[in-house]
Amino acid sequence: MSKIAVFFADGCEEIEGLTVVDMLRRANVDVVSVSVTGKLEIHGSHNITFFADTLFEDADMDSFDGAVLPGGAVGTENLGAHEGVVAVMKKFAENGKLTAAICAAPSVLGQNGILKGKRATCHPGWEAKLPGAVISEETAVTDENIITSRGMGTAIDFSLAIISKLTDENTVSQVRKGIVY
Repeated sequence: MSKIAVFFADGCEEIEGLTVVDMLRRANVDVVSVSVTGKLEIHGSHNITFFADTLFEDADMDSFDGAVLPGGAVGTENLGAHEGVVAVMKKFAENGKLTAAICAAPSVLGQNGILKGKRATCHPGWEAKLPGAVISEETAVTDENIITSRGMGTAIDFSLAIISKLTDENTVSQVRKGIVY
């Protein structure tokens, strides 16, 4: 079974991260919400407060098969400023592990050279922060081990793309049916 980290910072787009956590759990993927703030409590961009499963400094990054970055302008800025998150995303991308980001967060990948020559998408208006990427307007784009998506309205498609990468079509079908999608 795959084990995936979803990194959360204050200012994140709550739906983009929590949808991934919820849907991966429905697919029986071991998913861990990881706070990069030094505390478990996360304050989202729409004044929704929730708790992560663990702190970045307490998580064994080598035990994960991939990681996901939710967007939100402030959350993305906070994730991109976290040296540990950037190092993990670079390492995972280089080692063929799942490297995923939605909304503004693909800019963290783009600004760190991870998207060069890769097909990718992001929230409209953030394309310039994906230098070297082949920009798409699809709701979710998979290029090898890298998955990107556009925003809150594409969070289900993004999650299904991740599930598709980690499991099989039967699991994807069961999750789709279970959420009436």
